[in-house]
Amino acid sequence: MEEKKLDVNSIIGFVLIFGILLFMFWQNQPTQEELEAEKAKQEQIDATAAKEKEANETVSKPSETTAINFQDSTAVANYKSSIGSFGFTQASDAVTVLENDLVEMKISNKGGQIIEARLKKFRTYDSVPVYLIKDGNASFALTFSTSDDKELNTKDLFFEPSLTKSGSNQVLSMKAKVAANQFLEYRYEMKPGDYLVDFSIKSQGLSGIIKNDQPINLDWKLKAIRHSKSIKYSNRYSRLTYSHEDGKISKLSDSSDKDEETEEEVEWLSYRQHFFSSILVTDTPFTSANLSSENLVEEESHTQKYMKIYNSEVPLELKGGELSYNMNWYYGPTDVKVLAQYKELNLEDSIPFGWGIFGLINRYVFTPLFTFLSSMLPAGIAIIVMTILVRLAMSPVTYKSYLSQAKMKVLKPEIAEINEKYKDNAMKKQQETMKLNNKAGVSPLSGCIPALIQMPIFYALFSFFPTSFALRQKPFLWADDLSSYDVIAQLPFNVPFYGDHVSLFPILASIAIFFYMMMTTGQNMTQQPGMPNMKFIMYLSPLMMLIFFNTYASGLSLYYFVSNLITIFIMLAIKNFIIDDEKIHAQIQENKKKPKKENKFQRKMREMMEQAEEQKKTGKK
Repeated sequence: MEEKKLDVNSIIGFVLIFGILLFMFWQNQPTQEELEAEKAKQEQIDATAAKEKEANETVSKPSETTAINFQDSTAVANYKSSIGSFGFTQASDAVTVLENDLVEMKISNKGGQIIEARLKKFRTYDSVPVYLIKDGNASFALTFSTSDDKELNTKDLFFEPSLTKSGSNQVLSMKAKVAANQFLEYRYEMKPGDYLVDFSIKSQGLSGIIKNDQPINLDWKLKAIRHSKSIKYSNRYSRLTYSHEDGKISKLSDSSDKDEETEEEVEWLSYRQHFFSSILVTDTPFTSANLSSENLVEEESHTQKYMKIYNSEVPLELKGGELSYNMNWYYGPTDVKVLAQYKELNLEDSIPFGWGIFGLINRYVFTPLFTFLSSMLPAGIAIIVMTILVRLAMSPVTYKSYLSQAKMKVLKPEIAEINEKYKDNAMKKQQETMKLNNKAGVSPLSGCIPALIQMPIFYALFSFFPTSFALRQKPFLWADDLSSYDVIAQLPFNVPFYGDHVSLFPILASIAIFFYMMMTTGQNMTQQPGMPNMKFIMYLSPLMMLIFFNTYASGLSLYYFVSNLITIFIMLAIKNFIIDDEKIHAQIQENKKKPKKENKFQRKMREMMEQAEEQKKTGKK
């Protein structure tokens, strides 16, 4: 009867918590003062936008030589005079297009660099084409000194284009010339059906033109464009990743205002924009690289366009007085199925699988499993099937956990008797409780160990769902994108930590985890000395999930909702058809009759408690 009463009280408690949360939503309607504060906040957003605009100018601000009137011979002559030896190049502001069925790139004569990169098969959350480079958000340039004492930056130089075919490949040669046979060349080669573009930097006949005693630097900047519904959420999974020192993978901070690092032997640089990446690969590792990442996102915004500014400064080396670097550009999805095609470049390592064992579980278990299931089933159904398989695989752990709880339930009357007998002596109470558990062959920790075993699974999935490209823009039921949060109601105000919308999947997951905890902690609510308040945890966990999962991937909330439902059914099956309380009680009584040998830990704990008890008695005397 007491257990039933506890269940009713717990349910009432949950309803009250949910009611309080709804009341908070109503109570948080904006007052006049809050409207004025919102106005001030908008001014702050405008200031942030101004900061963003200023940052944009640092990436793509045109130099004075950009505005050339090609019909004005004097202007052209002045330009050629300013660049010295490289004035042989025919100046033109034309743009050349390279494209296949996946990517369209526009390469400008000015600077010889990519000024637009569009992915043909993808759209943003608001149905706009996905651009990784657009509107001057990127810059790629070399800086060097020449024998005629000019300090040149290739973004100020004009290159002459030559577009040819090599089989089915498109080859674009961009040359900044000193003479007909003396030039600096950027060479692009695009293959059909491939995101990877071959790229090389070479010079010919410039050993006497480029000073070899002055630094030659490659400078690559990019402002990460927001493609997702939530810029704050997308920004969390956007960061500069790089491979160095023979395959070691490192990252700059994804949350610091600015993070900088200098590395050696860099093999590739990845500017990740959540589900899409811009990657520069070199077959000759850069001897060093100065890397930086600047965060532009201060708060959630529906209008802000850019998330981060990435920058890499790399010194290049001359060989025989000439430049010669073979590289690759990758502009495409951060998709394991795509990046795995480039195994020799190890680009798959740029995917944020997670840290340590969590990353290994994601990479070699969940990613292949979900890839297989989603190839046959809709994404939402694939999540449900994967959840069922994971819960079935973990059912022995669930059984061990429930068996431990059942044993503790059987001992509950005896523990209550000990608590009453030694209610004024916490040390003795704990000592006698440990003796009882030892005699009965019951360990309170055995119920925690299964939960600890499941922790790597929990954290692995926490990384899997927000970064799995296979979930991007995949709808299920009311959710239009399982890689982002679902919305059933838009709030006219922002609730701290919760957001400005209501997601249904986190609500369902919270209800499921509440009833799951009712079945586990709810059935054995006696407060043990030194143990946390389980009733408090029972209410806190669902509430935390409700609040913090509101802005996370709906696929993650769907998984936890289904997972807890399945766990509840498994535990009901174990309780009603597998575990027999009378048999457990009989087994415990048999265990009590057997002499128990203490292990070292138990003996040490007993001795410490006895010493503490003795000191307490001595102190009283």
